[in-house]
Amino acid sequence: MRAFGAAAIAVAAVLLVGACSEEGNAEQTSGGGSEERPKATGAPEELTAVDPEHVVGLGEERSSEDGGVAIDIAYPTVPNADPLNERLGAVTAREADDFKAANPGAKNLSISWGLTAAGDDVVGVRLTQDEEDSEGPRTGYSTYWYDAANEHPALSTELLAGQEELQELDGLVKERLKDEEGVDLSAIQPIARTYDSMGFNPDGDLVVEFDEGQVADAGAGRVFAVVDSEEADPLLSDFGERARAAATVVTPDFEIPEPPSAPKDGAEQGAAPGVMPVGAEDVDCADPESKCVALTFDDGPGERTPELLDALAEHDARATFFVTGGPVREHPETLRREYAEGHEVGNHTVNHPDLATLSAGEVGDELSTVNALIRRETGHRVGLMRPPYGSTDDTVSQVSEEQGLAEIIWSIDTNDWKDRDSGIVAKRAVRDIRPGSIVLMHDIHDTTIDAVPTILEKLEKKGYTMVTVSQLLGDTDPGESYMDGHPEEPAE
Repeated sequence: MRAFGAAAIAVAAVLLVGACSEEGNAEQTSGGGSEERPKATGAPEELTAVDPEHVVGLGEERSSEDGGVAIDIAYPTVPNADPLNERLGAVTAREADDFKAANPGAKNLSISWGLTAAGDDVVGVRLTQDEEDSEGPRTGYSTYWYDAANEHPALSTELLAGQEELQELDGLVKERLKDEEGVDLSAIQPIARTYDSMGFNPDGDLVVEFDEGQVADAGAGRVFAVVDSEEADPLLSDFGERARAAATVVTPDFEIPEPPSAPKDGAEQGAAPGVMPVGAEDVDCADPESKCVALTFDDGPGERTPELLDALAEHDARATFFVTGGPVREHPETLRREYAEGHEVGNHTVNHPDLATLSAGEVGDELSTVNALIRRETGHRVGLMRPPYGSTDDTVSQVSEEQGLAEIIWSIDTNDWKDRDSGIVAKRAVRDIRPGSIVLMHDIHDTTIDAVPTILEKLEKKGYTMVTVSQLLGDTDPGESYMDGHPEEPAE
């Protein structure tokens, strides 16, 4: 489940009114002209809040259901901002589906909203997600932005100029939180899902907020960090600077004057900061001269997986982790780190059953739950699954196809679960290796963790590059099974 914690702490909502004072006026540009507008007011630890009455024609979309899990969703609809409205509709629906899928004890979920900016072709919407399951209630936050000038709905991380800036912000946030009681700094990773609620206070400082229980003990409530405007300024994108300007003033009668234009052919936005590529971008495994192999680890994350990640980082190696339900719930911080460091995360079912013995519905539940767990922790949309024991059949393939998952088997089995000897495991991993090999290991065994440094050293000496499965195979087809990525033999 997405780690909000087990007890909701009431957080005082701050409604920022647009009272005009001598020192509170700010000159801003709106709609091509300039006018003096009152400065936003409010608490320094809170994102600014906009009175909905200031937005011309603002509407609201609501939905609810009560089929065992009570769902109540609301989000704003801004005239002439269809891309934003559609994004909010898709996001809230996905959050409801993932909450139900990831939590067997799901009871109720509600999503409410507020505006944190509305001016100068910028809209900011802060969603508050209250949910309750068998572990208790918790509250989470996410903030979505809209660049009306470019008709682009943006994640909070797009307030920043790039991944390097997000990593720098991550360091500043950890510096501010290092002495906070109960905060687990290892749970904070420079990924979009962790930094999914960012905005500005009335002074233009950058406010980063985390969900209850996400990075601290459940009783800590909402955890936040404030980065002053001088330190935040060099990290912001052009859009982030515009968003800050819009958030720190009150704009009465705000509206987006024109509807979005038709999508431009070939116009694509780059990946947002914190949305990680699956593997090193400077490695091309399609190159005949490349020697790519994929190391894969099943059944984790385990207690010592962080040590494995340290070893991979030391060798600039990438791997693929096929995770199961219990370990993900137990070690969400490790899952986030795997994703943040450029490794690929795949689905290995909730309970590790032989899928070929299950009905289609049971297979679907095993896979959809882990998909939801991974997405709630990392934001990653899973594209790969590994059937336990490599056991699959037509039913498993069909369900995998329906869920957009390719089946990944292996070409080298280290049998590390059987022979708990690090020397034997290392020897088996390397002995029959060749370009395109997919190596099976398990990061829940101490001897496997102990073997990995030796494996990496030997593979490096042989000239191999360790990559993710998706990087090795390229595009894969959902429902299809893959055992290796060996280059095709040239036709005679």
